[in-house]
Amino acid sequence: MTIRLYDTKAQALRDFVPLVDGAVGLYVCGPTVQSSPHIGHVRSALVYDIMRRWFDHRGLTVTMVRNVTDIDDKVLANAAEAQQAGSREQWWALAYRVELEFAAAYRALGILPPSYEPRATASIPQMHALIERLISAGHAYPAADGSGDVYFDVRSYAPYGALSRQSIDDMQDAADADPRGKRDPRDFALWKGRKEGEPESATWDSPWGPGRPGWHIECSAMSSRYLGPEFDIHGGGVDLRFPHHENELAQSTAAGDGFARYWVHNGAVNINGQKMSKSLGNSVFVGELLASVSPLVLRYALGQAHYRSTIDYTDRSLAEAEAAVERIEGFLVRSGRRLEGTRFRSAEELVIPEEFAEAMDDDLSVPQALAVLHDTVREGNTALDAEDLHGVAVARGRVRAMTRVLGIDPLAPEWRHPQDVELQGALEALITRMLDDRQAARAAKDFAVADRIRDELVAAGITIEDTPTGAQWSINGD
Repeated sequence: MTIRLYDTKAQALRDFVPLVDGAVGLYVCGPTVQSSPHIGHVRSALVYDIMRRWFDHRGLTVTMVRNVTDIDDKVLANAAEAQQAGSREQWWALAYRVELEFAAAYRALGILPPSYEPRATASIPQMHALIERLISAGHAYPAADGSGDVYFDVRSYAPYGALSRQSIDDMQDAADADPRGKRDPRDFALWKGRKEGEPESATWDSPWGPGRPGWHIECSAMSSRYLGPEFDIHGGGVDLRFPHHENELAQSTAAGDGFARYWVHNGAVNINGQKMSKSLGNSVFVGELLASVSPLVLRYALGQAHYRSTIDYTDRSLAEAEAAVERIEGFLVRSGRRLEGTRFRSAEELVIPEEFAEAMDDDLSVPQALAVLHDTVREGNTALDAEDLHGVAVARGRVRAMTRVLGIDPLAPEWRHPQDVELQGALEALITRMLDDRQAARAAKDFAVADRIRDELVAAGITIEDTPTGAQWSINGD
């Protein structure tokens, strides 16, 4: 078994060899909690959830860290804008409220919680220590104007630009801080001295004066705090490759840390062919979607493409995903009902097909893995039609195994509301009783009553199929 991942820095597929045998250290850039989560946010989180689940399946112990950026220019700006409109919500309250929205979205889509989920505001001392190391090594400098700013000197670090394959002279100026004390416009902020008008609560003391951290230093400090100076995989959206991840790589390695051994980036989500953006007003928010669509369907829709590809979300996306989920669920429900009480239940083993495993090992090729899943569903339905109950049981076990590792098992308890379970039980009891009455009527040659019962079930949307071993039923052909 060899898992291969596309390493953005190497721009090639590489065999994954963990730093520590049998273990994986995975750091993923989490949300900047400035506003409600949209589908691009959860698509990224879902990618690394699937990666983690596959590592787990392959017997690797995963330590996953996903941070929360709760202090940032955008958080402060959004809070200030809301206050100008009459809100009394402070920046830290806005950040926490939005953080809870993200947590609810992750939970709704079955995204497993990380091993650790640190907030940037809880790692300020670690940021100070890293900045001091960079200054001592000659890779950072406090601004000479006394502003309290500290910048990373990009020209002091020869490999700068290695991740995004750029030369310094071709780069745009760093726009993450006031250029008031920079030696080079491309130097980026490690520490931002306090400015007039910024809230006192967003200020921390430091060796260079009161202020707050730059965005990039936050992830370097948190990843090393929880995973060590060198770890296996750094993940995040492709939009973070430059400047955020480039700057993380530079400041961490310039300070002497090995940092990430593999860089993995997921693709973006477009809306009807256009980039999702606030200026276009085309953002699709998770909370709004979940008011009208099943969380399982949304998970399937956002997780079915290859993680490095760009998803084009359209009005048809959810309908297609819903149809796919219904095919899987229909087979599992029908097969489970047909196998109930038979000796073939013992053949239902949770076995991942080799073709599925090969696809997942090959850079998490979920589209190919899903093709294996749907082929198995078709094989299972064919076996059902042929009354090949051993074949049904084998297919059912494989489908359960594949959907579980992808987090899309329709029968898993996380997708079933308690009230739905109660209603399903009541429905099954009612239909079973009517089918028993129909069978009794047929045995008594009272075909008028038997036909009436069948007609009532069909009128209610229940499909009846008479088999040599008894009547089987499904809803709308499922």
